[in-house]
Amino acid sequence: MGFRAPTPNTLNLTPHIVMSKTHTLPTTLPREKVFIVVIHFKNDRSPWGTDELLYEMQELVKACEAEVIGHAVCSLADINPKYFIGEGKLDEIMRAAGALGTETIVFSEDLKGSQQRNLEEKIDIKTIDRTQLILDIFAKRATSREGKMQVELAQLEYLLPRLVGRGIELSRQGAGIGTLGPGETKLEADRRRISDRIAKLKRALIDVEKKRALTRKRRKDKGVPVVSLVGYTNAGKSTLLNTLTDADALTRDGLFTTLDSLSRQLTLTNNQKMILSDTVGFMHALPHHLIESFKATLEELQEADVLMHVVDVSRSNFKDRMDAVHEVLEDLDVAWKKVLYVFNKIDQVEDTDWLDQLKDNYEHCAFISAKQNINLDELQTALITMLSSLYMYVELEIPMARMDLINVLHEQGKVSHITYGENTIEVEASIPVQVSNVFKPFLNK
Repeated sequence: MGFRAPTPNTLNLTPHIVMSKTHTLPTTLPREKVFIVVIHFKNDRSPWGTDELLYEMQELVKACEAEVIGHAVCSLADINPKYFIGEGKLDEIMRAAGALGTETIVFSEDLKGSQQRNLEEKIDIKTIDRTQLILDIFAKRATSREGKMQVELAQLEYLLPRLVGRGIELSRQGAGIGTLGPGETKLEADRRRISDRIAKLKRALIDVEKKRALTRKRRKDKGVPVVSLVGYTNAGKSTLLNTLTDADALTRDGLFTTLDSLSRQLTLTNNQKMILSDTVGFMHALPHHLIESFKATLEELQEADVLMHVVDVSRSNFKDRMDAVHEVLEDLDVAWKKVLYVFNKIDQVEDTDWLDQLKDNYEHCAFISAKQNINLDELQTALITMLSSLYMYVELEIPMARMDLINVLHEQGKVSHITYGENTIEVEASIPVQVSNVFKPFLNK
């Protein structure tokens, strides 16, 4: 079932350190040479094995348009406070990375500022961590003003606690991974200046949230349901948005292609109109401050009527990726919402017999290929079923003293007709099933 991209051809140095043979690159521009250090904690009960961690780190480096030339796997019982890893393993890595002409070493775990400085002084090679790698991708991919503000906020919040004791990395303004600075804010700025910039960015993003809230209110007033695409990065959300709505969202085979939210109207086969929105993809162990920085964009999920969870079912660990997405949804307090599971890329699954078994585990699901236009009618049918189950039509007679209920109807329901009498208010509306009990005493029988 599924597939995994192969690790580059390797030559063993030690049981845990490997070097990649030189690849002929399809470009005349030299790519930054990166050596990956994968950390595995011996007491870790996580389902993410070292092979998957390495594959994902390779994909992150690839998204930065750099070249992985080697890697090391370090099994740790405890973190070394000075170098994160033991000095013996560090010496091995230093020899291997040096022999390969490594320009950047990337750790799969976050480093403290002091550890990063100590490693660079010891190895004399630029050393960064997974979060910096992700931030670099975000900085390359952000195109809108809002996206750039969110990335800058995430970069500065990462930098702020690392100001004390930082070494040569503070002066980096050149090319390569980890050097793409947050816009006009210089990395040499002191803590107060960075704190002021963070506060300014947060205020600006609050304004963005307010504007988005107005847009969402206008949609709700029109009674158009909203379905938000969520999923692990590179699951195919943007491709699905393009296929269903003829949108022009950027797509590529890589991580974190979409940072800016994009919404398009979709008319289903029963002529029901809905809004389909896409936003940034998730990843396991996504740094919390990254989620916080992108909350202005992710607010869209709060107002969604349905979450469409797109899953790359061709990946052997797709269930672990689904769990990782669910954890982020819990952090955003939207995991309780109705979810339509869309198992994508079935054209890349060789043995499809087990998909029927998988279907029995989910009440609302569809098995498709967004790229190859397979089973999109099945997806539309599932959407129609889910949206019809969200609302119920009611005719109400509400006392004048209960104007609070009228407000609830406007905020959460879709009012189609309202008549103000002397003592009562007659209302025809579609209301969410989850709040129907509140209105039972006022049903116009």
